[in-house]
Amino acid sequence: MNEPKAETDEFIFNQTMLRIRDPERSIAFYRDVLGMTLLEKFDFPDMSFTLYFMAYVRPGDEPIPADPAARAEYVFRQKATLELTHNWGTEKSGDFAGYHNGNSEPRGFGHIGITVPDVHAACERFETLGVEFVKRPDDGKMKGLAFVKDPDGYWIEILSSASLASMIRAWPGR
Repeated sequence: MNEPKAETDEFIFNQTMLRIRDPERSIAFYRDVLGMTLLEKFDFPDMSFTLYFMAYVRPGDEPIPADPAARAEYVFRQKATLELTHNWGTEKSGDFAGYHNGNSEPRGFGHIGITVPDVHAACERFETLGVEFVKRPDDGKMKGLAFVKDPDGYWIEILSSASLASMIRAWPGR
């Protein structure tokens, strides 16, 4: 492992951005299915788009500030936020075919990952909520992890840190 450079000591990975067609559907998915919190919404009327920042907020975390300027600063110092970008009008356009999810040709972006305590229990819950699966936990060669789709077709890997660590230790050549 390499040592971090002093010049980057205060760098953090803040966000991954996904373009979304319908903010109501996407926010409901990330909030109600995956348990994230909407931290803030930023409208850009001159450019006809809105940004929604979502993240996991847990008891004991720093409270989300009420003041808009303080809240914006809070959002941009968090680790691992999800930025959902909505270009206005896509939710109503019958001609809009949707965004490329990165997993059809030509391949590019692959997925985001969510760590859960129990992949099978999480997937049972997703099943009851009608979430679309790409891969169930016991399908394929890599057991114990799953892939689901969000409303725009982006893939989300569902994994458990403990079970993945066990799988990696058991791989030949490790």
